Amino acid sequence: MNENLFASFIAPTMLGLPAAVLIILFPPLLIPTSKYLINNRLITTQQWLIKLISKQMMTMHNTKGRTWSLMLVSLIIFIATTNLLGLLPHSFTPTTQLSMNLAMAIPLWAGAVIMGFRSKIKNALAHFLPQGTPTPLIPMLVIIETISLLIQPMALAVRLTANITAGHLLMHLIGSATLAMSTINLPSTLIIFTILILLTILEIAVALIQAYVFTLLVSLYLHDNT
Repeated sequence: MNENLFASFIAPTMLGLPAAVLIILFPPLLIPTSKYLINNRLITTQQWLIKLISKQMMTMHNTKGRTWSLMLVSLIIFIATTNLLGLLPHSFTPTTQLSMNLAMAIPLWAGAVIMGFRSKIKNALAHFLPQGTPTPLIPMLVIIETISLLIQPMALAVRLTANITAGHLLMHLIGSATLAMSTINLPSTLIIFTILILLTILEIAVALIQAYVFTLLVSLYLHDNT
C-alpha cells in the first residue's frame, strides 16, 4: 500500500538508479512501423491520424513555421503515449513531473520567441505595447506584457502536470473507496465501480486532449513569431 496519495508520483528507481529515462524511452517502442509497401490497418490508421494532426496544426503556418511540423507531431505522439502509459496498473507517468514538462516547454517556447525576434523584431516588440496606449500606462503595460511572455512556458508545464496529476489522484481515491466498500455494501460498491470505469474512460480522453492542447499552444506561440 502507498504511504500517501503522492507516493505513486515519485520517480521510480531500479537498483538505486533512476529509471525515469528508461520509462520515457519506452513509449516510442509502442509505435508500430512497417517495411512493406502495403501497410496493415493499424499502421494505415496511424498514418492517417498523423496526417490529420499535421494538417490541422500546420494550416495556419507559413513556410518557415511548417519546418516545425515533424517536431510538433513527434511532441504530441510522445506526450499522448506517456500519458496513456500512466493509466496502466503499477506504472509511472513521466508527465506528472513538473521538471520534465518544463524541460519540454521552455526550449520550444524559447525557440519560437528567438525565431520571432530574429525574423520579425518589430512585430515582436510591438506585442509589448498595444497601439493607442496612454503615455502614463506605457511602463506598466511593458512590464505586464513581459511577465505574460515569460510565464507562458510555466503555464504550459503546470497545465499538463495539474491535469494529469488530478486525474490520477481522483482515480486512486475512487479505487480505494471501491476496495473499502467491497466488504461493507455490495450495491454501493457496484455504483462506485461504475463511476471508476467512467472516470477511467474520461482520463483516457484527458490524456489525449492534454497532449493536443500542449502541442497546439506551442504551435500558436510559433505562429505568433513567424
